[in-house]
Amino acid sequence: MINSKLPEVGTSIFAVMSKMANDFNAINLSQGFPDFNCSNELIELVHHFMKSGFNQYAPMPGTQELRRQISLKVKKNYGRDYNIENEITVTAGATQALYAAFSSIVNPGDEVIIFEPAYDSYVPAIIANGGIPVSIKLDANTYSIPWDKVVKSINKKTRCIVFNSPHNPTGTILTENDILRLIEIIRETNIFLVSDEVYEHIIFDKNNHLSFSKYDELAKRSFVISSFGKTFHTTGWKIGYCCAPEYLTKEFRKFHQFIVFAVNTPIQLAIAEFLKNEKNIYSLPDFYQSKRNLFASMLNDSKFIIRKCDGTYFQLLDYSKISDKNDLEFSEYLTKEVGVAVIPLSPFYKNGSSEKLIRVCFAKNDNVLKLAAKKLSKV
Repeated sequence: MINSKLPEVGTSIFAVMSKMANDFNAINLSQGFPDFNCSNELIELVHHFMKSGFNQYAPMPGTQELRRQISLKVKKNYGRDYNIENEITVTAGATQALYAAFSSIVNPGDEVIIFEPAYDSYVPAIIANGGIPVSIKLDANTYSIPWDKVVKSINKKTRCIVFNSPHNPTGTILTENDILRLIEIIRETNIFLVSDEVYEHIIFDKNNHLSFSKYDELAKRSFVISSFGKTFHTTGWKIGYCCAPEYLTKEFRKFHQFIVFAVNTPIQLAIAEFLKNEKNIYSLPDFYQSKRNLFASMLNDSKFIIRKCDGTYFQLLDYSKISDKNDLEFSEYLTKEVGVAVIPLSPFYKNGSSEKLIRVCFAKNDNVLKLAAKKLSKV
């Protein structure tokens, strides 16, 4: 018998729904990955570095070339000058970075505040390190942070607060008022922050991404985590990074080196080269906003209520006018009977949710979005 450290953890809802989509030949709007390929130029760059012999271990923190380009990108976007030698680490995707960050700071009995609905990797990583997740539900209508509840939840055991903006699954973003309130709350504390910013370049309607890197009071205590998988349509490559001050990075790398040691070399070098052309990043908002708008416009005459989406490539749909089924049952119905696989929202909550909401991914070819919207509009 194994005394499981994660007794309540089963198969991820993303894997479950993707398998159901395959089994029933449904359009897969469930798992968050594009159905279109990445740039041919980027593929050729990977090929170039493979053919050129860069196929052995990269340095443990990441290649110097990629860390330099990350530093330049962050400095340009957010004004923070992270040192490439001791403040930037290239990781095997954001999920690995998150795990290493929690491992760096969470000790048995420490409390970690998360906001629900929450991405499903946070809680297992906190628990595996002996931490106690403290869940605070976002406002049911706006998915804004209830700061009064945050203040009431903080005590001597509070070690860390986890943020995610743009937010998966709701598509909301932090505002300047959120940042100011957070700074006010934590200023006289020793609380650390984990800022999951993997959708930083997918933000709509001329809004700006408010990275924790921008603010001295936040940056000095934050692991700021992002992902090239989301930015360059390469989720299968699993390349992310973590920016943090030297004292946090030192601890972070102790775990990073024994989880993966280093991330594959040729892709790091290819991404470093690809980052030199700014259009490869800054065209993303318009690209995905057009897909958001296309999908939403085709559902205007449906019975679904379209929730506001400020970023990410996810859209929440309220089906309260359609069915009394819970979200798991309704998602199964859509997949098996309607032919569109979606994600129920309740798995993003520790104790489930009674909300009539599903999440769809619009990082798909336009023809796929049109066909999926046509099927959903008949429900």
